[in-house]
Amino acid sequence: MSLPEKAFPVSWDQFHRDARALAWRLAGLPQDFRAIVCITRGGLVPAAIISRELNIRLIDTVCVASYHDYVNQGEFNLLKGIAPELMTNEGEGILVIDDLTDTGKTASEVRSLMPKAHFACVYAKPKGVPTIDTFITEVSQDTWIYFPWDMGFTYQEPIAKGPKG
Repeated sequence: MSLPEKAFPVSWDQFHRDARALAWRLAGLPQDFRAIVCITRGGLVPAAIISRELNIRLIDTVCVASYHDYVNQGEFNLLKGIAPELMTNEGEGILVIDDLTDTGKTASEVRSLMPKAHFACVYAKPKGVPTIDTFITEVSQDTWIYFPWDMGFTYQEPIAKGPKG
């Protein structure tokens, strides 16, 4: 798979810093969260970091698939739902975590299950921003984020091609 023109590779160190920044932002809210629901698979790593930083020990997953080929978003497929006890009062007091909101489709689908939950992600694209409550970094819609769990060490082409000056 070749890199798109606007690629944003994120290292483990950078992702950890950004997830901790999200935890700081969430800690400043006038709300205590009783549990985390992470959207798998991308939400697993930031949920682990945020659960540690905010001392939230009750963590559940909502397992979905929408990127079936790692490039094009397809049909939303709910593989595992949320524990019924976390869905009481429409998810009030629940923190929903994901790595990224792209088009907002996944967040919208999960929000329909828990409309009073607080939705947070590390990275956001413009189309997805209206579907979440808190995020750290916005990137352009045409940027592809390469997360550290999707990468290996390889040569990276320079942005500018050919000789200059």
